[in-house]
Amino acid sequence: MAKVVAVLYDDPETGFPPKYARDSIPEIKVYSDGQTAPTPKAIDFTPGEMLGSVSGELGLRKYLEGLGHQLVVTSSKDGPESELEKHLADAEIVISQPFWPAYLTAERIAKAPKLKLALTAGIGSDHVDLQAAMERNVTVAEVTFCNSISVAEHVVMMILGLVRNYIPAHDIVRAGGWNIADAVKQSYDLEGMHVGTVAAGRIGLAVLRRLAPFDVKLHYTDRHRLPEAVEKELNLTWHATREDMYPHCDVVTLNCPLNPETEHMINDETLKLFRRGAYIVNTARGKLCDRDAIVRATESGQLAGYAGDVWFPQPAPNDHPWRTMPNEGMTPHMSGTSLSAQARYAAGTREILECYFEGRPIRDEYLIVQDGALAGVGAHSYSKGNATGGSEEAAKYKKDKAA
Repeated sequence: MAKVVAVLYDDPETGFPPKYARDSIPEIKVYSDGQTAPTPKAIDFTPGEMLGSVSGELGLRKYLEGLGHQLVVTSSKDGPESELEKHLADAEIVISQPFWPAYLTAERIAKAPKLKLALTAGIGSDHVDLQAAMERNVTVAEVTFCNSISVAEHVVMMILGLVRNYIPAHDIVRAGGWNIADAVKQSYDLEGMHVGTVAAGRIGLAVLRRLAPFDVKLHYTDRHRLPEAVEKELNLTWHATREDMYPHCDVVTLNCPLNPETEHMINDETLKLFRRGAYIVNTARGKLCDRDAIVRATESGQLAGYAGDVWFPQPAPNDHPWRTMPNEGMTPHMSGTSLSAQARYAAGTREILECYFEGRPIRDEYLIVQDGALAGVGAHSYSKGNATGGSEEAAKYKKDKAA
């Protein structure tokens, strides 16, 4: 019998939905690059249900208990007294989410002698110390592409929200006001602006494709250059480095993985390369940016706005300055966990577990670490090392909320 510990976010404060806004969601069978959507042998949920929170259980309980395994589901993940910490000693599989990451530091991996699989229900495994996972021969897997388009849609929404000053204008209406001058004093057209993405993988390229009809000038930088045909189709300008691209852009969107090479790549020095009044949208990882440098840039006007749904740590403490800095468009980490996306990452989690328990190979596109080395998509997207340092600060969230 295996113990499977799933760390999921809390249920809605108003209670688990008794019904949903829509009766169904579109079924996506094949992604834009030809990769098939998750193909488990079966699922025990209705697509469109809330699956990512504690009561949703990713639709896994019937399947796992039917095989004789134990499933522990909790939202308690931070600090030495957390439920996750209590179950590490005999956990064989830990399932986590980027939206509510169970930080598997080297210290925690050392406390989990039976751990064989760290599985991300979603995309992004930087909450796992990948170096420690390699040294301990722990397999790390994630459900690649399951919510890439969900995130790309969120990026486009946030770009428009910042440039058109949507949130402050909406706040005026909510407060009963009607001062149009206040609503438009920082509102511009996106048309004609230069927009660049750091990384043009599945999410970055999807963002570029969705922005092309807005008649913007598109830029990108990526260590893997796109095919010439794609560059011509979208009229893309490629830059060899991030620093080369920044001065050309009015809007920069960050769509790269977090690893030791990209940690704090946006900082006081690199922000000087940006045009005054540029916008940054970050739905990749909060730790790509120096937290306080972003605050200083929004306060000085070097940045006209910063939006994103990723923070470090997660959940962000109540006193995190991105909650209150000027011209922010922050949300909780929810871009990739729409009800549509949940159906795909829950199915992908089930597919990976079926492969694990049946001794079948896990798809290369799902693998990050295997057999003591970076593997599959991990070898393409990640580098050796650890980006979990400082994650213990997440424990402040519950304390602050209770105070």
